[in-house]
Amino acid sequence: MKRKLKLVRWVLTIALLLTSIIPARIAIAFHQTPVPQAIFVLGGASERMRFAAQFWQSRQNLDIWVSDFAWNLEVNRRIFLQYGVPDAKLHLDGKATDTVTNFTTLAGDFANQRLQHIYLITSDYHMRRASAIATIVLGSQGIVVTPVAVASQNQPSESLVRVLRDYGRSFLWIFTNRTGASFNPKFKPRPDF
Repeated sequence: MKRKLKLVRWVLTIALLLTSIIPARIAIAFHQTPVPQAIFVLGGASERMRFAAQFWQSRQNLDIWVSDFAWNLEVNRRIFLQYGVPDAKLHLDGKATDTVTNFTTLAGDFANQRLQHIYLITSDYHMRRASAIATIVLGSQGIVVTPVAVASQNQPSESLVRVLRDYGRSFLWIFTNRTGASFNPKFKPRPDF
């Protein structure tokens, strides 16, 4: 029993040390890159795409990254093209199955592109949960986010339970490279995973 308790303490200590690195990585990223280098839009609502396209109008040097369901990507592309966003500026990704995987499926791509600071665009009611996930998932990669909320109509903020659940799933991803998405009964694994 004492051996198991000692092992648990060691595991918790190591986990605490590893996660305490995240705030330092975020601070360094912000210091090195105080101005965002890209726009990241969470899918699920066409008004987010329209908002992001208009937002881009005054930041045309930035690329736009979109994470959405695969079947929404062509509609998203057409929205951006209607607003004059060139196809070369768009990075459309359809691998995500939920909000946590919006971040985990692109974190490596952002790091490979040497992005240290990005705008995060999502609906206002969704921003608290998205920011919590971004802090852990992207923060662990040395990427800071500047949130930009899209106003929604009479939509209540997501519950604290959902925020905490996905915060925990984000930590799970750091330690296991898995998000727990497969526990969702609506989850349908895709062949390319």
